[in-house]
Formats: sequence, structure tokens, C-alpha cells
Amino acid sequence: MAEKYTEKQGQYLAFIDAYMRMHGKAPAETDLQRFFGTAPPTIHQMILKLEEKGFISRVPRQARSIKLLLDPEELPRLKRQVKRRMK
Repeated sequence: MAEKYTEKQGQYLAFIDAYMRMHGKAPAETDLQRFFGTAPPTIHQMILKLEEKGFISRVPRQARSIKLLLDPEELPRLKRQVKRRMK
């Protein structure tokens, strides 16, 4: 693959892979939002960027349609996310 992913993109890809292995289906954007603790528009933009770069494919407006286009061996290890406290 010509283009390499960033560290953050790698974590999203690793989460998608881990989720699919655990649940037998692709994560919904809300699953990504819950794990990474970010807003829905941030998650959606990341999904669009991963698709644009050719790391995933998906069917727009179809739930749980993400497919990894990378060999799982190329993915980084998923890191535990630090939960931020609300004030």
C-alpha cells in the first residue's frame, strides 16, 4: 500500500479489526464514538478519511458496512483509551 496511516488512524483501524473479531460484525459509528470519546462528526470525518485513503470500504448510509482493506498483520496494537473526566 502506497500510503501509510497516521498513529490516530492506526488506532481507529485497530479498533475496527478488534471489534469485528469480537462481535463478528463491523462497528457502528456510535461504537467508535463510545470507545474514543469523541463527537459524532469527528468519528464520521475519520471514517471518510480512512475510506478516501483506501484503508476501508463501506456502503454510505448502510449501518455496519465497514470492511478493512488492510491485512490485520499491518495494523498496530490497539491501545486502551484514557477516559476524560467531566467537570
